[in-house]
Amino acid sequence: MSKKIYKISEEPPMTVGEPAVAYSATTPVSTGWNPNVPFHGTQEEWWEHFRRIEEGEFMTIEEADKKFEIWKKEFLASRT
Repeated sequence: MSKKIYKISEEPPMTVGEPAVAYSATTPVSTGWNPNVPFHGTQEEWWEHFRRIEEGEFMTIEEADKKFEIWKKEFLASRT
């Protein structure tokens, strides 16, 4: 009997129908969070995720609109 070494994948096979597989086949590898790849977590993990978002910088919609209008005006002026 010969002693052949077979390579066995430790990950379960994935089908192209899964969103993560279809997306990863068409885009480069990213090191950060990717909104196109599903995230599965516990309720506590989700709450922690939301709390970290809420700790970040916050602005009202009026402030955001004002900043956008300023940016848009500068952008359009730079195109001419």
